[in-house]
Amino acid sequence: MTPLRWTTLLLCLAAVFVLWPLWPPLVLAAWTAALTRPALARFERGFKGRRRAAALFSLGLFVLLALPLALISIGVITGAQELLAMVETSPTAASALQSLLSSPESSGSVVPSSLPELFALLQRSGTQGLGLLTNVAGAAAKGLIGLFIYFAGAYTYLLESEVIWHWVKRHSPLEGRHLQRLGEAFHETGRGLLVGVGLTSATQGLAATIIYASLGVPRAWVLGPITGIVSIIPVVGTSIVWVPISVGLFLTGKPVHAAVLVVLGLTVIGLIDNFLRPIYARMGSLKMPLYLLFLAVFGGLAAFGTWGALIGPLVVRLAMEVLTISREEKVSPEKVG
Repeated sequence: MTPLRWTTLLLCLAAVFVLWPLWPPLVLAAWTAALTRPALARFERGFKGRRRAAALFSLGLFVLLALPLALISIGVITGAQELLAMVETSPTAASALQSLLSSPESSGSVVPSSLPELFALLQRSGTQGLGLLTNVAGAAAKGLIGLFIYFAGAYTYLLESEVIWHWVKRHSPLEGRHLQRLGEAFHETGRGLLVGVGLTSATQGLAATIIYASLGVPRAWVLGPITGIVSIIPVVGTSIVWVPISVGLFLTGKPVHAAVLVVLGLTVIGLIDNFLRPIYARMGSLKMPLYLLFLAVFGGLAAFGTWGALIGPLVVRLAMEVLTISREEKVSPEKVG
């Protein structure tokens, strides 16, 4: 290699090393811009061609819709940590289930029976989520930096995506057609995770939450979303959560509730995936087998922590696309010959 190529390689690796800690907000910003772009074109007409104002409005609307999900996620993570601590301190599995389902905190997990109770529940959950966000932001400035990078990146991608993409294609060592396919795979992963997989998991989690709360299961607002998250696990899926809960209900002297949960788990929670996943897949399908997606998510979690749930599927999907391109390039000359 020439000195120029060595210099180029080393500086590019150094740039990747410098930007690597910022990859979560940058990737989320790119996916947000891609999902928001159709709304931008519509709002731009309403704002009479003022593209920057339309971009700010589109991004603000997207964030406004996503903020409740972010707060709920924070509450679920906090509750999941409490559940994990409870399980770890229990001597046996049976005692863990019994303590979970006979917790004195169960009074906070019933279905609100009036409008004031619903407002009180929302205020409790929102205060907990906002309080945790404030503590995290106050303890680590990098959280605020990440939020700024996310918003600035999404706004920039919305306005300058064509310019940025043109620059990347002009300076990339890859051929334009190959780079185009990798870009499509990148955005496909975002749509698939946030729309296809995300909506399916959210729907199953919502159904599970309603069922658990109706049956008086403590911490239904935590166990329900967890049920939706584990729906990506092949074969067993949501049964990983609702089966132990039904066993716990039986052990705590509620056999009828346990039987009802088994029936609803099989007929409602479990079958939602079969009916709704194809519908959501039309809005954002991820061309990856479910078992491979499961491996990518949990492998990413093991390798990179919480954000690995995103980078794992992204890396695996891009690797699949590169292997497909390489195979096509290898076969193509043989057919021509």
